[in-house]
Amino acid sequence: MNNVPQAVARCVGILMIASPLAAAQVLVGRTAAPPDISGEWVLETSEDQGQLGGLQPAPDDYLGVPFNDAGRMRSDTTAESIWGMWYYQCRPHSAPHQWRGLGGARILSELDPLDRSIRAYRVQFWRSLDRPIYMDGRAHPPAWAPHTWTGFSTGEWVGNTLVVQTTHLKDGFLRRGGPQTSDMLTMTEFLTRHDDTLTVVQVTDDPVYMDEPFVQSTFYHYDPTTRVNMESCNAATFAESGGTDPHFVPHHLPGRDLFIEEWLPSENWIPFEAVRGGVRTVYPEYRSTLDGSANAADLDVPSSSTHLAARDRVQAQSPRDGQVHVLPVQGNLYMLVADGRNLAASVGPEGIMLVNTGPAEMTGDILRTVTELADRAAAARPNACAGAQCPGVPGWSSPYTNAVISSPAPARGLRYIMNTNAAPHNVGGNAPLADAGEGRGGRAAVIAHENALIAMSGPLDDPWSTDADAWPTESFYSDIYKLTSYFNGEAVLAYSTPATTDGDSIVYFRHSEVIAAGDIYSTVSYPRIDRARGGSVGGVIDGLNRILDLAVAEYRSQGGTWVIPGRGRLSDTADVAYYRNMVQMVSDRVQALIDEGLSLEQVQAARPTMDFDPRYGADTGDWTTEMFVEAVYGSLTE
Repeated sequence: MNNVPQAVARCVGILMIASPLAAAQVLVGRTAAPPDISGEWVLETSEDQGQLGGLQPAPDDYLGVPFNDAGRMRSDTTAESIWGMWYYQCRPHSAPHQWRGLGGARILSELDPLDRSIRAYRVQFWRSLDRPIYMDGRAHPPAWAPHTWTGFSTGEWVGNTLVVQTTHLKDGFLRRGGPQTSDMLTMTEFLTRHDDTLTVVQVTDDPVYMDEPFVQSTFYHYDPTTRVNMESCNAATFAESGGTDPHFVPHHLPGRDLFIEEWLPSENWIPFEAVRGGVRTVYPEYRSTLDGSANAADLDVPSSSTHLAARDRVQAQSPRDGQVHVLPVQGNLYMLVADGRNLAASVGPEGIMLVNTGPAEMTGDILRTVTELADRAAAARPNACAGAQCPGVPGWSSPYTNAVISSPAPARGLRYIMNTNAAPHNVGGNAPLADAGEGRGGRAAVIAHENALIAMSGPLDDPWSTDADAWPTESFYSDIYKLTSYFNGEAVLAYSTPATTDGDSIVYFRHSEVIAAGDIYSTVSYPRIDRARGGSVGGVIDGLNRILDLAVAEYRSQGGTWVIPGRGRLSDTADVAYYRNMVQMVSDRVQALIDEGLSLEQVQAARPTMDFDPRYGADTGDWTTEMFVEAVYGSLTE
């Protein structure tokens, strides 16, 4: 409750008055409990009724949305035709819209088998995934954990109102019709049942695209005779807009959406300025502008402000805290966050493989961490099987059982290192970690593209130059490199993807379904394109498309193949698609400005990245927004 704006808290307080259901007398053998919200609920009304009388607002209708300039531009440039692309078609309704989508809601109670307390509520909507709301006091995941369409929700009863806090949400739409959200939003929901009416007050706080939290209410009525439809999805790309190009990204260039005012002629009582959203158009003070006596920009409105700092939330996904954080991914794979840089570690009976070795100063901590993971994987475990048919037992079970339980084989050490390029933050630990390995000659093998070897063996005054003991012991020049045999039960492939440099690669673990993307992909910054080393914006786009071609979502455009970025949170195809779309859109915008004859300085002044800057940009540091735009401009004018 402390994070909810005061104005919202006052409104919600009205809803927390005891209802007749909760006022029941305590009976013998029973204790007072919150109202039962489980069951089938039918959507009665919401504030998303369209201005044209439909169930959804018209496209480009942002009435009542407290957008900032970045949010308005992000929504204006999102083409509705993007829903025809394969990586969008199976997406469920995004979380801010789920309560207001068609089809109603089903709420299920999951009981603890021991004390019969409600361990979680599970909410199902028509076009959605199962959404758990955990009631057992568990903590929210770390910032570098994956985001999903439903996010991670925890609930607590406050009086007769269920207060739900949701984090780890993907980007999506605030409501149908165009308003977009970033993946930095959080939601607070207040669910109150009065007889057969369920009131849902939803507070969406997006520090990237809104000046204050967005508050909406939705009403349901209980109907045990209805059922929520569960929609399956077998999508095929529409052959429009992009033709047969599977990598086409539909979007509008800034200021060139011809459909913004399409619906206004029949609704001309609505001021165009108000339709564009913004915090000053939300409050009653805006009425003073209708007769021309005041300007919206000069209004002093009693608005709240987000309690979230967008940049802090972004950087929390890649903590620079001098520690190594471990996130189990899938199969044999772990993601290590080493002082802001991500490594992939395959740990199994055949030893350890690292994708990148991180900054030099983190070498000792990284080695200790992977050694602990290997020891844990090889440690003795309680016996889970008895009898002659137990898997892995040689011959009759009884004579060997105790030996297998009590004395497992020792863990194998580091055998392979794969570098995704020659950047110091990726190869800093090559020499000491290889020396600590147990491959051929007592060292771990180091594998990279030959252009990475060339960079590492360059002139001594080159900051990417390293001592010879850090160089790759095996290099490849072709489009694809395959490890000569399975490692820890799976094929490991490296794909050459010249992107940020000409020596970039991605590494694909084909059974665990994990891709280590290296510097091609980040969830905390624009791609760092080094044109002097052969990098280009087109190469980055091609590399991201390669990842999308290899990756497969598990269901509803999430999960499945996991992608470990060079920096930032663990991701899936939807996250990579969003990042690819961003890079493609920025490239197209810069190209359009180049076609108009603008210089680099004029392009930078036009701010072609404005709507993405709160999410990926930086004004200071070693990779700023201006540097990124300059790299894009240079790539397109070479």
